[in-house]
Amino acid sequence: MHHHHEPVHWFGTIFGSIVFLLLIAIYIVGVMISNKKYSQWPLYRIVLWSLGIICIAISLVGPIAEKAHNSFQSHMMTHLLLGMLGPLLLVFSAPITLLLRCLKVQHARIVSRILKSKYVEIVSHPIIATVLNMGGLWVLYVTPLYNAMHSSILLYSLIHFHVFLAGYVFTASMISFDPSPHRYSFIYRSIVLVLAMASHSILSKWIYANPPQGIDKFDAEMGGIIMYYGGDFIDLIIVIVLCAQYFRRTQMGIRKKELSEKSF
Repeated sequence: MHHHHEPVHWFGTIFGSIVFLLLIAIYIVGVMISNKKYSQWPLYRIVLWSLGIICIAISLVGPIAEKAHNSFQSHMMTHLLLGMLGPLLLVFSAPITLLLRCLKVQHARIVSRILKSKYVEIVSHPIIATVLNMGGLWVLYVTPLYNAMHSSILLYSLIHFHVFLAGYVFTASMISFDPSPHRYSFIYRSIVLVLAMASHSILSKWIYANPPQGIDKFDAEMGGIIMYYGGDFIDLIIVIVLCAQYFRRTQMGIRKKELSEKSF
């Protein structure tokens, strides 16, 4: 496993903490700008953004992140925080909507064009997002990549960046509180979500039975259990929100139909 020198470790912790605090501060400043032009931004979204950033921070800096270099159980906890819970909380906080509210009209149009672009359409497709998310995890844990990343800071950073980004895009492709020009049907997303959940479950069982190279059997078993039950809990939240969004839109559609019928 890779060990950091003490001065480098402390510098990384301090620098990382400052970056994460800045991300929370930038969001709050965005809320202040938005509130001057539009209705009040919900307080709970600020809380969710802050909690999401804290989850990501815990997974990358501090004692749990440091322990993850030598403990597979700690690593799996950082995986859940960085690739699942953190992204879920950030999706709930609707950062793109806030960004659009803060920008001038011409700049907001540029962001809108990017959201409507072919690249975003492809990457945010539920199946592509699932492959990037779950496929990346399968490659990480069933190949020598997991071992290799602990001997290269660059590889370690790239993998963690991918885990977060893939987790965010996957979550946003299933449930989104931001503008989604390429939204797919409830049934389509539900089927893909079930397949993704199955893949995550199978992978956790695979890890339990087939520890990654260099990982103690008990450590791998506990890591697999954390991944299985922790992943199920977060996936359950996504399922509940997906269904709630569907029923809400259905009810709104029924009300609109009733209003149109009354107008005749």
